[in-house]
Amino acid sequence: MSSIKQFQVTFDCAEPERLARFWCEVLGYVIPSPPKGFTTWDEFTRSQPAESQGSWFACGDPSGVGPRLFFQRVPEGKVVKNRVHLCVRVGTGLTGEVRLATLEAECARLLPLGAVRVRLLYDGNDSCIVMQDIEGNEFCID
Repeated sequence: MSSIKQFQVTFDCAEPERLARFWCEVLGYVIPSPPKGFTTWDEFTRSQPAESQGSWFACGDPSGVGPRLFFQRVPEGKVVKNRVHLCVRVGTGLTGEVRLATLEAECARLLPLGAVRVRLLYDGNDSCIVMQDIEGNEFCID
């Protein structure tokens, strides 16, 4: 039995392109080239039936190592806490005040993008900052 080497993380959301662009800024991801035969994503979107326009968007790790992120429009808004969330690993290998300062700096970078700080989890050595993206999806900076 072979193991799966690649996977995609899918977000249900209201505004796929806007949320994809937010996560590009958070993770350093990029928007792929538009489908063959189109010079821009806007051109591709305009070619779709009205009900499909803006219904999805995607982005990926430019190195090809991280998973592709896919964003699909759904009619309902977010109601309860996510059952799965992303952890943005900026403090790997760090502890104590150095780790906390690194996480705080990343939090400060994300706030102007529209992220919301929810709470700090800190025990004097290990730390994590719980945040929300621009559509209220929880994620952690750890």
